[in-house]
Amino acid sequence: MAAVLELVAGSYEQVVCGYRVKTDDKEWRAEANFTHHAHTASISAVASSERFVVTGSKDETIQLYDLKKRVEHGALLHHNGTITCLEFYGSSHLLSGAEDGIICVWSTKKWECLKSIKAHKGHVTSLSVHPSGKLALSVGTDKTLRTWNLVSGRSAFIKNIKLNAHIVRWSPEGDRYVVVYNNKVDVYDTQTASVTGTMTNPKRISSINFINNSVLAVAGDDETVRLCDIAKQEWVCEFKAHETRVKAVDSFNWEDHTVLVTASNDGFIKMWKLQLKEELESPTLLGEVNTLARLTCLAVWKPTSVKNTEETKGEATTSKEVVSELLRPKKVRMVEEVILEDESKPPKKKKKQSNK
Repeated sequence: MAAVLELVAGSYEQVVCGYRVKTDDKEWRAEANFTHHAHTASISAVASSERFVVTGSKDETIQLYDLKKRVEHGALLHHNGTITCLEFYGSSHLLSGAEDGIICVWSTKKWECLKSIKAHKGHVTSLSVHPSGKLALSVGTDKTLRTWNLVSGRSAFIKNIKLNAHIVRWSPEGDRYVVVYNNKVDVYDTQTASVTGTMTNPKRISSINFINNSVLAVAGDDETVRLCDIAKQEWVCEFKAHETRVKAVDSFNWEDHTVLVTASNDGFIKMWKLQLKEELESPTLLGEVNTLARLTCLAVWKPTSVKNTEETKGEATTSKEVVSELLRPKKVRMVEEVILEDESKPPKKKKKQSNK
């Protein structure tokens, strides 16, 4: 089998490195495919779509790469301050956040900035797009959690959380989301917009990834990756992944199992085979590569054309289920009541002053 996926990582050394993964052996091999001195400061964020990979840096720029054509695609220069977060919605749009407090919505067709939103009074620390593409969440150093209506480009709901959160993520089905501050994970239910549980990690959390709608992979300032079931509110598995702190974690489905990918300050990117059973066991190592760099962020690039058929069918089914569920009258009414609360109320009319 030919290589069908690529690992892309950013580093403190300002270098982006890509590794093409060979999956035809029992032990997967990650072979160096490209390295690029993309930025003039350390790389802080990376994201991938079906075609593009983007990297953000402390040099205030976002660099674009077309991995299908294997060419550098230019840079986006709209932000002032470190680029803190990047996320694609499908292959059509990119959202970016930075220390300037702004969230930008980009069209990937011509790389135009469709909307520039003054999102937070402080830095934007993290953002996440709902599976429907209609809503986004963001957190910042102004100690607020904000919901954005991406159809109108306006604020839909603001929640004071009294802490500086640094990660926010929707679950794959969009029925819950998690907010991370320091070493704690707050789980929110979309129906009530309230915290349903809190998970505490021994160390400060650096990265999280939803493996499915309930199981969350958590990496922090130590060598261990922990898996928690946020529905049951319990830790279900943990394993030593690296020799030093784990900076990034990602995952994807492969045949009958899940592949967890981790990156660390020790320079290694590792791929782990995880079987999602009722009782989770520690994953087994599929393969690893030493990048010889201090890694900061990670993304897995998988072009649609080479995804295996069963996985593509599964993704299509899941996407349809999410969209159809959101479009049911009860579900839409629920979301409007909870998230679009302040927009549902008409503006109050000013009282006319009396001349008496």
